[in-house]
Amino acid sequence: MTTLTDLSPLTPADASVAHLAARLEVLETRVADLVAHRRAQRAGRPPDHRFRGVYLSDDDVDALLSGLRTAPAVDEAGWAVVERAVSDAAALGEPTRLHRLQQTFALTDFDVEVLIAALAPDLDVRFESLYGYLHDDVTRRRPSSGLALDLAGRTATDGWARTRLAPDSPLVANGLLEVTPADKPFLGRALRVPDRVCCYLLGTDSTDPAIEPFVTTPVPAPVPGAHDAVQALRAGSRLLYVRETGGSSGTSLACWAYTATGMGTLEVDVRNAPGELGVDAFVAALVREAGLCDAAMTIHGVDDLGRRSPLLLQRLTELPTVTTLVGTAAWDPDCARAAPYVVDAAPLPPEESIGLLRAALGEEWPDEADWVAAGGQLRPYQAVRAAGLASLRAAAAGRSVSVADITYGTRQQNGVGLERLARRVTPVAGWPQLVVRPVVEGTLRQLVSRVRHRALVLDQWGLIGTAGRRRGVTAVFSGPPGTGKTLSAEVVANDLGVELYVINLATVVDKYIGETEKNLERIFTEAEQVNGVLFFDEADAIFGRRSEVKDARDRYANVEVAYLLQRIEIFDGIAILATNLKANLDEAFLRRIDLAADFAAPNRDERLLLWRQMLATVPRDDLDLDYLAGTFELSGGYIRNIVIAAAFLAAQTGGVVSMRHLVRATAQEYRKIGRMVVDSEFGRHHELLGDEP
Repeated sequence: MTTLTDLSPLTPADASVAHLAARLEVLETRVADLVAHRRAQRAGRPPDHRFRGVYLSDDDVDALLSGLRTAPAVDEAGWAVVERAVSDAAALGEPTRLHRLQQTFALTDFDVEVLIAALAPDLDVRFESLYGYLHDDVTRRRPSSGLALDLAGRTATDGWARTRLAPDSPLVANGLLEVTPADKPFLGRALRVPDRVCCYLLGTDSTDPAIEPFVTTPVPAPVPGAHDAVQALRAGSRLLYVRETGGSSGTSLACWAYTATGMGTLEVDVRNAPGELGVDAFVAALVREAGLCDAAMTIHGVDDLGRRSPLLLQRLTELPTVTTLVGTAAWDPDCARAAPYVVDAAPLPPEESIGLLRAALGEEWPDEADWVAAGGQLRPYQAVRAAGLASLRAAAAGRSVSVADITYGTRQQNGVGLERLARRVTPVAGWPQLVVRPVVEGTLRQLVSRVRHRALVLDQWGLIGTAGRRRGVTAVFSGPPGTGKTLSAEVVANDLGVELYVINLATVVDKYIGETEKNLERIFTEAEQVNGVLFFDEADAIFGRRSEVKDARDRYANVEVAYLLQRIEIFDGIAILATNLKANLDEAFLRRIDLAADFAAPNRDERLLLWRQMLATVPRDDLDLDYLAGTFELSGGYIRNIVIAAAFLAAQTGGVVSMRHLVRATAQEYRKIGRMVVDSEFGRHHELLGDEP
């Protein structure tokens, strides 16, 4: 092994390994002295050849000692090289790893001697046999507490030295040394240095496998609230709690604050952390990793930790390093002895999300993509992931990044939690496909504008206080069936570049008292975590008017409506309520609605445009669309049904859509909705009905 006495002068990179080698030389000398002492104690003991092969003879030990020594023991000249190399490395801002470890964890010189003694078998296999000889037991290949005391020149009755190996000592509490088993007498407990510490001292910085599955990549961003965190850190706070609201990122806030105060960050997700039995080892690994990386801790996913593992939550609040806990609920002061500094994280403004996307894509960013993500609330890490997916999708297609690629990347950032309660729709319809009155289209465009500019109006212009502290945007679409309410919701979602979530009332309404409210709470909570539009079809089923209380059922029905009134007031997402009759909604809901669009049945010109749009891609004969639009007063939904039915009729004969197919499909739709099929209404085309029933 390379030693300091072989290297003069040393580069800073070599100094760490060489410094470690020099300490092993010192240990080697002490092992040799202790071997001589033990040999003297065993002098005169008759050899027992029955145990040859399971013990070391004196000749074996002499051979090991002669082979172990690769250079003369460190003398004064050698130590001068050691000190000079260490000083040079420190002057260049690169202290040796051993010294950095000692300074970071406040280790004494005795602690370092014990650490080197425990580390030796991992660096030179011959120490295993020598330790076995010194233990008079070849199976004990790691140093014991008693042997470490002997090698450090301490006695077994040295109380101070024994406390340096206690569970709360810097070596053990920080996970630098394992002392096992705890139920064995103190002097016989084995000492082991974790592999992560050994690799660190040898110059490797890979993450500890014990916590690697829980480590996430930090993405710093100036999330609103970061300034408060920076001020708290500069004032000396060592424990913070960041409360996330819908669309915000507490981890990015913490990372930004750490960077602003000159600290690194180790970010960990504890949602799948070990249970109570593995808390000690897990926390020790966290503390060790933070110290080795010289980083502060950011721990997210602590919302249910107080219930699932209160011991872990308690230990996380007492870490010796600067720590920021991140959750979505208010901090419970009774869950831990420590009181954190609480910071609220607001959603990242849309322009900041766009900036992160642009920065991640670099020169690949298309100029026409500036509107992307302006409608949603992308978290910083979601913006970075979206950029990666957009670049990958474009590369797979062999072209440059397009707006469609970026939209695809942003939409893929939504979790699946809401899909258990709603139907996820990727919108494809745009403004050209929408046939509504100009006043309705104006309301829809105003809805899109509200979503895109709410950060400017509410946050920068300071109107969040006068708006009841509600950041959400809520609209009501009312009108007869088939007039375009659902299609309009899809167009709005598509323009915003987000997904549409259609609420399935079958998963919401429950016959048991209180369950409907619980289902709705899950929907609203999940909706605030995704980048999408929440669409309640047939909303009057759950947002209906409150009635006079005549029995218990009325009272509980009114409680359900009252809950919705309170919940919609604090909803931070985008919600659209569709109903066939706006009068069925409770008046208190209408006060909480930002915009209302009244959809009317299409007039003749609008019906003609609908017929043309829906038949645009269908093979067809010469069709009398003016007659269809002028004769049959149908909404867009019914016209769509007729076109589809006519297309299937045409497909049966392998032909094209003709007036005969459309007339027969219209008659079928009439019968389906309970309207009379009158020959006079079908006029000159009534003969096309033929023998149709």
